[in-house]
Amino acid sequence: MSLEERNLPTQSYGYGGLPGRPQSQESLADILERVLDKGIVIAGDIQINLLDIELLTIKLRLLIASVDRAKEMGINWWESDASLQSLGPDSGDDQGRLQQENRELRERLERIERQLASGNDSEKQSDASRSSGD
Repeated sequence: MSLEERNLPTQSYGYGGLPGRPQSQESLADILERVLDKGIVIAGDIQINLLDIELLTIKLRLLIASVDRAKEMGINWWESDASLQSLGPDSGDDQGRLQQENRELRERLERIERQLASGNDSEKQSDASRSSGD
């Protein structure tokens, strides 16, 4: 005898579904889009105590949201983080500028080294002429 023949209620649970809740046909992409659009905050604190003396407290805060949503909330730390600047759209221009500056500094250093070397050579010649004239 099958379940339909016995008139017993049947329930199916989708991805972690709960009894009494309708099964959702949303895809993972739909759920992710909703989470990024609205944002989600996960917060937690970890405290380590020994004999009622607080040794360590770790406060964890995690915000998951789209870049646009984060900007709406006033969060934009990645725009001023120097370690992330090379990831921007103008990174090619910055790279070229840095290479040009590096080239110019090397040329300048070579000129200074040549001037110092020629200055040392002229001092040696004047020292040699003084010693031969004595």
